[in-house]
Amino acid sequence: MRSRSMTVGLIALAFGTGWLAGREVPVAAQGQGRVLEIRTYVAPDRTGLDNLVARMKDESKIFDRLGMKGILYSVAAEPPDSDNTFVYIVSHESREKAKDNWSRFGADAEWKALRSSAPPTGQLKIQSIFVKPTDFSPVK
Repeated sequence: MRSRSMTVGLIALAFGTGWLAGREVPVAAQGQGRVLEIRTYVAPDRTGLDNLVARMKDESKIFDRLGMKGILYSVAAEPPDSDNTFVYIVSHESREKAKDNWSRFGADAEWKALRSSAPPTGQLKIQSIFVKPTDFSPVK
């Protein structure tokens, strides 16, 4: 249930901050296909979370290289989720491009090396949801 509440809150965050998809570009001019992906990772414990956050610093650079625009990387702010929950938002040109981005990411040699050399995170529970900004999302 906590995961569902967090996801609803993150959707509100994505819609409420129009700069997420295009920063200085009005929402109507950002393209009809652009989507935001909100990913929530729940690690088994604090050590797994700490290891995941450390790995994500390098992983986010791979996202950028492959065309996934990193928007937000964060940990939950309140217990008990703050002990094991990591959330990030990336932007993709379209839902179809997101599939291609993740396929290229999974095959990326730098990602494979990073994953094999990073400290263990334990079994992660991963939830992903795609959202699109509305035409009335505020623009920064």
